Amino acid sequence: MPTRRASRRRRRISDPQFGQPLERALQQFPHGVGALNGAERFDVLDNWVHVLDNLYAHLPLKLALYGFSPVRAIERLRQQVSELSDLQFHRELMMLINRLRDAHTQYSGPKTLQNAVASLPFLVESFGSASKPSYLVTKVNQRIVRNEAHFVPGVKLEFWNGVPFDRAVDLHAEVETGGRPDARRARAVESLTMRALGYLPPPEEKWVIVQYRDLKNKVREIRFNWRVVYPDRDPRASRSHSARTRRGINPAAESVRRAKKLMFNTELWRAERNPKKAAREGLPATGYEDFLSAKRVMNDKYGYLRIWSFDVNDDQGFLDAAIQLLKALPDRGLIIDLRNNPGGLIWAAERMLQLFTPNSITPTKFALRATPVTAAMAAAALNQQELGPWAASLTGAAGTGELYSSHLPITSVEQCNDRGQSYGGPVVVVVDANTYSSGDLFTAGIVDNRIGPVLCIGEATGAGGANVWTSDDVSAAMESAGVPLPALPQGTSFTVAVRRAVRSGDADGTLIEDAGIAGQTYAMTRDDILYGNRDLIRHCAKLLDAQPWSRLNVSVDGDKLNIETCGLDQIDIYTDGHAAGPSIHIAHDGTREIGLSRGMQQIEVVGFAEKLVRQRRRLTLNPE
Repeated sequence: MPTRRASRRRRRISDPQFGQPLERALQQFPHGVGALNGAERFDVLDNWVHVLDNLYAHLPLKLALYGFSPVRAIERLRQQVSELSDLQFHRELMMLINRLRDAHTQYSGPKTLQNAVASLPFLVESFGSASKPSYLVTKVNQRIVRNEAHFVPGVKLEFWNGVPFDRAVDLHAEVETGGRPDARRARAVESLTMRALGYLPPPEEKWVIVQYRDLKNKVREIRFNWRVVYPDRDPRASRSHSARTRRGINPAAESVRRAKKLMFNTELWRAERNPKKAAREGLPATGYEDFLSAKRVMNDKYGYLRIWSFDVNDDQGFLDAAIQLLKALPDRGLIIDLRNNPGGLIWAAERMLQLFTPNSITPTKFALRATPVTAAMAAAALNQQELGPWAASLTGAAGTGELYSSHLPITSVEQCNDRGQSYGGPVVVVVDANTYSSGDLFTAGIVDNRIGPVLCIGEATGAGGANVWTSDDVSAAMESAGVPLPALPQGTSFTVAVRRAVRSGDADGTLIEDAGIAGQTYAMTRDDILYGNRDLIRHCAKLLDAQPWSRLNVSVDGDKLNIETCGLDQIDIYTDGHAAGPSIHIAHDGTREIGLSRGMQQIEVVGFAEKLVRQRRRLTLNPE
């Protein structure tokens, strides 16, 4: 009969927060998983050569920046195929593709564990200057680290498996993606304790030994075994074909984000199935708590909106959720935090920009490499919805020698401006080197559409400038074009950057890949990483206070239009697209009533201050 202690241990191990030991997870796979015969290995390499040569959007850029030809490297690997073990083959190919420094373009071999994340029961963050950072433990899963009372948030890490911690980060950064050194280091700090096994091979070591300095400054040492957790995706995450082919995301980082939530905020992870439990601080439950959260800061003076991810299936529902939260926040200023946002649905990121400005949004533009294969893909009847707009320029490029198609938006101008402004206060956007892909696009939109300042932890955003497709989507599009890929062996897959992104506005035509979006720089403090971004929020408050502020609230009460203004000197009213009368000049802040005529369907109120448009609200009236 099992003891009570053994029963408790079994319950603990079966808890998704605990996962299982890495070694056990690997042993559970059937015999032969990861084994590819020679022909299957050549099929994998043939896929990559075909995709890189004919489709990969950044190939000319990567050749110029790094002097590295992945196609030639694959040809060299082809000559060694018979000499490599299965694991060696997968590792060699993964490391080869990673030399592109592109988190969009990744190989996933059958030795990896799909939907699994190798994890240690703590998180590490850095603070201080980039030249001399300090590394602290910021979260500990106390249910796993049960018998080590000294290993708590705030302890300083000094050695990692006998290597000075800063050097360990540098070594790990050498094999990470990222076009800039600071981006690779940022990803290395994260992947030291969390690794998405769908895109990376399992850790070489079964455990790590960490030397740290406790809160009383005493040097201690502790050993942790690697475990594997399985953070499933949120029910509202992108799944449809139309969403998948319009994504800009680092899929490995999205898996890690979910694993962090599972390991260190388990109750919120479980509440995804019951959104009302996830609502807090008097804010509405939206059903999108995995992607958006909000709170009031600085004695309720400002709002704070955290955009965890754009990886939603329904951009319309995502915008509705954001608007719900914004209405519940103070309008004196808003901090929009995109740190560690891995990206997601491009429509969701670019359509969200309109909520924060009275002016029209110009979206980012995308282009395909001009090759016979991309021209055939764009011309194929079954690919028209995805690639049709690029077809003419790809066909024309054959005669002009252009390297790329025309740059066209994935999110139309109409989509980017169909909802209008929802939040009227000033905004500041906070990003870091792990803000990636659609996170890059959102940040570019903030800067290029002059919505507000950007504050960077590090040099710039993560520099992921592309639309990424899965191997299934690429294969289907090529099959439709009559240029099929060789069949991939079961369990192998890839993601690839298909369309590159360039900025708009004052930076029109500027590449995002490997550069990112820069802004004012900020160095995190110890109080930031241990006490809820205390100094960062104060700094953002100063940036908000330095911006002009005004207020416009518009509501309908029967046949009356109620307009509340503050800091505005003129308003214009439009009904169904036509001016409803002369401009109304405002001498004093306050509320006024205006009568409504029957039959109106849409009202737009535009607020001015010193001849500049500061506010804009749209109301759609219910038909009688």
